[in-house]
Amino acid sequence: MDVEESGGRPGGELKAHKAHKRQERKLLALALGLKLGSRGTLLWKPIKLLASCPQSSSSPAVQRSALRDSPEKQSSYHKIHSFKVHTFRGPHWCEYCANFMWGLIAQGVQCSDCGLNVHKQCSKLVPSDCQPDLRRIKKVFSCDLTTLVKAHNTTRPMVVDMCIREIELRGLKSEGLYRVSGFSEHIDDVRLAFDRDGEKADISGNVYADINIIAGALKLYLRDLPIPVITFDLYSTFIQAAKNTDTDSRLEGIHEGLLQLPPAHYETLRYLMAHLR
Repeated sequence: MDVEESGGRPGGELKAHKAHKRQERKLLALALGLKLGSRGTLLWKPIKLLASCPQSSSSPAVQRSALRDSPEKQSSYHKIHSFKVHTFRGPHWCEYCANFMWGLIAQGVQCSDCGLNVHKQCSKLVPSDCQPDLRRIKKVFSCDLTTLVKAHNTTRPMVVDMCIREIELRGLKSEGLYRVSGFSEHIDDVRLAFDRDGEKADISGNVYADINIIAGALKLYLRDLPIPVITFDLYSTFIQAAKNTDTDSRLEGIHEGLLQLPPAHYETLRYLMAHLR
């Protein structure tokens, strides 16, 4: 932790502040899919700063001058189809080439998210324009970020928005936030409520008076993501950037990694950083 963050604090308050910072980093680690250590410490501050930067290819000096709240990134959330081999009952035609799909079994493939039916050969030619159908999205937890935000037409997953809104409304002064665990049965209830009711899930204080239950549900959501907020293929990019001893080069490297994040992942990380700082 930086000296300026701890200067002038009484011993008890400083100890509590340090504990709070450790819990912030643990929550970030869940989003990144990382185990905290020396590398996690190196990654923490640059990502915390750059998560609020506009996605631009400016110089490090300009990037640092832009480290303040900025409008949410408006971007087209392109998503590839999740094709699986499918056996169709009755006659079916390919929705890409319009030709008949011959055979008795496994005549073609079907997108599990939007229901698009095409030949296996045609699936390689279909553009990445999947628009998930809510009727096909069986759950909210353990669902891919891009699939979820496309299905619900939101910028970020509703779980992150709703849980953080509730925590900031009534939990910022709670001792041990993100450290003290809520009852696992109640956390599972929150998960089931989101899976069943989506954005209509009631997580208010009238239903869950203990804010640690909501914080626990948020941590569970991040932990259960099939692809972490910082994706697997960008893991090495961030690790290599964090190893750089030059501050400007490190910031620039991590910023370049942020530019490569899918829009749903970028906005989720950005929102988490705004909450944790």
